[in-house]
Amino acid sequence: MKRLYRSRTDRKIAGIFGGLGELYEVDPNLLRLLAVLVFLISGFFPVLVTYVVAWIIIPEGKPENVTVSGSGEVSPAKKRTSGKKPATNNA
Repeated sequence: MKRLYRSRTDRKIAGIFGGLGELYEVDPNLLRLLAVLVFLISGFFPVLVTYVVAWIIIPEGKPENVTVSGSGEVSPAKKRTSGKKPATNNA
């Protein structure tokens, strides 16, 4: 079963719609647009309260670029390089 997390990569404010988009495989911008429409139609308060509550109770996603060593220490992962040297301009 998939779990809902706030997105760390696709976020405008708290990453809620990014997380929903990842969970349901839907474009988060479409969800944001729908939320703005509901926000304007229903009055501001219900959507605003729902968003703030979701921000509080939905956990933030795990960082994708973190590695755990054998001793249990967490450290940032090293970026993988393609092995190619950057192009230089010798003109």
